[in-house]
Amino acid sequence: MSPLPRDFFARSAHDVAPELIGVTLLVDGVGGPIVEVEAYDQDDPASHAFRGPTPRNAPMFGPPGHAYVYRSYGIHWCLNVVCEEPGRAEAVLIRALRPESGLERMRARRGLERERDLCSGPGKLCQALAVTNEHDGLPLDAPPFELLARTGTPEVAAGTRIGLSVAADRVWRYGLAGSPFLSRPL
Repeated sequence: MSPLPRDFFARSAHDVAPELIGVTLLVDGVGGPIVEVEAYDQDDPASHAFRGPTPRNAPMFGPPGHAYVYRSYGIHWCLNVVCEEPGRAEAVLIRALRPESGLERMRARRGLERERDLCSGPGKLCQALAVTNEHDGLPLDAPPFELLARTGTPEVAAGTRIGLSVAADRVWRYGLAGSPFLSRPL
C-alpha cells in the first residue's frame, strides 16, 4: 500500500469522504482500515467552520492534509482530516475503523478485549489510537500519522450523520457496507 499524498485532500470533503473508506489509518503504527466517516463543509450549520475561524477550529482553515482534533462534549477527542476546496474550510470526521495493527495497545488503552468495540465511534477510535490535542494541526503524511491508499474499491453506503441537532438530515455519512465495525449501521 502506498501513502496518500497530501493533495488527495485538496478537494471538497464531499469527494474525499467516501474515498477514505478502505484507506488504512495508522498513528504510531496502531490502527486499521477506515470503515466510517462524516463530511462537514463551511456552509453546514453543524460544522465547526460555519461561524468562521476561531482558535479551536484554526486547522480547518489551514492547508489540506492536516489533522483537526477537538474535544467533544468535554470528554472525547475526535479526529478529522482537513480538506479544502479553494477558499473553503472543510473536514472529514473519522468515525470508525477496523482494528488491525497494534491490537494489544488498543485493548490496553480502551480497557476492552472485543475488537468490535475498540474503534467503533470517533471517541473510541481516538482513545484506541491515543489521539489527543497534541495531534491537532499535524500533517497526515508524516509521523506519527500514516495514511495508506486502499487496495480496491469497497462497497460504500451512505446515510445521515449521527448526534447532530442541526442539519441532521444530510446524507453525508459514509461507511463500508455491512461492516460490523461501524459506530451504527447505515
